[in-house]
Amino acid sequence: MTTTRTGTLGRLVLASRPLSWINTAYPFAAAYVLTTREVDLALVVGTLFFLIPYNLAMYGINDVFDYASDAANPRKGGAEGALLDPGVHRTTLVAAVLSCVPFVAVLVWLGGPLSWAVLAVSLFAVAAYSVPGLRFKERPFLDSVTSSTHFVSPAVYGFALAGAAFTTTQVTVLAAFFAWGVAAHAFGAVQDVVPDRAGGIGSIATVLGAARTVRFALAMWALAAVLMLTTPWPGPLVALLVTPYVLAAAPFARVTDADSHRANAGWRKFLAINYVVGFLVTMVLIWVATRP
Repeated sequence: MTTTRTGTLGRLVLASRPLSWINTAYPFAAAYVLTTREVDLALVVGTLFFLIPYNLAMYGINDVFDYASDAANPRKGGAEGALLDPGVHRTTLVAAVLSCVPFVAVLVWLGGPLSWAVLAVSLFAVAAYSVPGLRFKERPFLDSVTSSTHFVSPAVYGFALAGAAFTTTQVTVLAAFFAWGVAAHAFGAVQDVVPDRAGGIGSIATVLGAARTVRFALAMWALAAVLMLTTPWPGPLVALLVTPYVLAAAPFARVTDADSHRANAGWRKFLAINYVVGFLVTMVLIWVATRP
């Protein structure tokens, strides 16, 4: 019994994509701390929520309802996507909901109307991406917009929960982050063009084709850089951090649909780049936070 429980827990952890935990917890924590300049209950609860339960809900629900197509996708079954045995599907859905409920309850208690609205949008986007009847992931362009919402909404929520006034600079930074998120999802979809089409799944990449999707992603990363160039110093420094993403994706700007799986090499570089860029962004944020 203990072994079974350990095995199930391990699958749930894998389903939550530990490599991506920081991608949702960090935006929330950074936005909240930059606004309040303090560590309090809301910061701790919110960071823990966006670190694990949020990711279990986002990726676990996706893995359950994408099982049929994931089973035919050779890159699934590891860090890039769990392949959950049907026997744990119900457990995954229950765990995803139950792990979120206490955190959401506390956050609602700590917040106000604006933060409630943002949190509701964030949680709706998590569910709408995968659940039958909505399946935004199968609606080209809306799939990239929804995916970007998954990562930008924690930052918006951090500002809202902290009572930020949402200045022009903050909105511009969030818009740049959103463009980055759209680019990231679009580029990630390229490697799955063949299995998605075989499984009857629509995506931005199956509609545009592999090469045009890569070019679209490059354009969105360029837009993110341009937006950051319009922000006060040291914001323009962050614009330079788009460069490694462009360098990772650019070699696939002419990839054919048949060879789209080759974009996985660029995607793996993307995953590594995120950690380096995240560190550098942190340095910039510390600079901003400590300026007199």
